[in-house]
Amino acid sequence: MSRTQNAFGRPSCKALIPYVTVGYPSIEATLEVVPLLAESGGDLVELGIPFSDPLADGVTIQKASFQALQNGVTPATCLDVARQLAQKVKTPLVFMTYYNPILKYGHDSFCRDCSQAGIDGLIVPDLPPDEGQELEALCQKNGLDLVYIVAPTSTDERIRLAARHSRGFLYLASVAGVTGARDEMPAGLADFTARVRSATTLPLCVGFGISNARQASRVARIADGVIVGSRIVNLVGEGSTASLRSFIRELRSAIDQ
Repeated sequence: MSRTQNAFGRPSCKALIPYVTVGYPSIEATLEVVPLLAESGGDLVELGIPFSDPLADGVTIQKASFQALQNGVTPATCLDVARQLAQKVKTPLVFMTYYNPILKYGHDSFCRDCSQAGIDGLIVPDLPPDEGQELEALCQKNGLDLVYIVAPTSTDERIRLAARHSRGFLYLASVAGVTGARDEMPAGLADFTARVRSATTLPLCVGFGISNARQASRVARIADGVIVGSRIVNLVGEGSTASLRSFIRELRSAIDQ
């Protein structure tokens, strides 16, 4: 069992997966925030590699990525940050990145360096499973879990394909859109999750739009993991570690109940 899968190993408990953009608002902030997320109840942390064209992300993460890029953050920077974090926390770390930075860095070198830095997996939103064979093979060679994303618009055939090729867990985008806090979760989320559940035994993690404890609790009833990004990025940008700690603990309590 991989370290990513270990995030779902606690009996009757659902995984809380917070997301941060590396280098937003600063490298120092990322190095401070990730241990806080782990200590406050995060089971796995997504580290977003900033990219100039984040097509799956809404305004909040777009702005965070832009500022991180302005700060000079590169994939190499993110690897160095991951290496430092892996020495501080036992929580699995997964990179959320787009395909272009991996291609530019070099598939083989990127997977090798991720493994050596203590990264446990990759989520690549713009890589479809029928085009990911090369990266999949290199991930397996280097002990990384490659996680694919499915959406409510995915056909049953595409869901089965993504499930066959994913390792660690399967990422369910709650909407056919971009990331970002929303007032309500979509009405068809339970049916969508049940449809995916019938196609795989992998843990199912829902992201896109979860921004409060009530939504997290609802998602935890139907999925194995709850992914929260934009609201956390907002709190990180505000610079209040007390507010961030309180929010994560609130999510943890809601999910556990």
